[in-house]
Amino acid sequence: MKLLVEIFIAIILHPVAWILVMIDLAGRDDLTMAQKFIWGIFSIVWGIGPILYILVGGGKLW
Repeated sequence: MKLLVEIFIAIILHPVAWILVMIDLAGRDDLTMAQKFIWGIFSIVWGIGPILYILVGGGKLW
């Protein structure tokens, strides 16, 4: 259920999802600065960026 809510946020409320991705990236210690930068840039893509961050990048929005 949480995954469906995160996908809804990512599609409909993209600016909110992008901010949550940025907050999550800032707190992750398992990524290098380059990886954080790439995920930050990639998550700007409307609708799909945050979804891929959740599914592929091992991230979470909360």
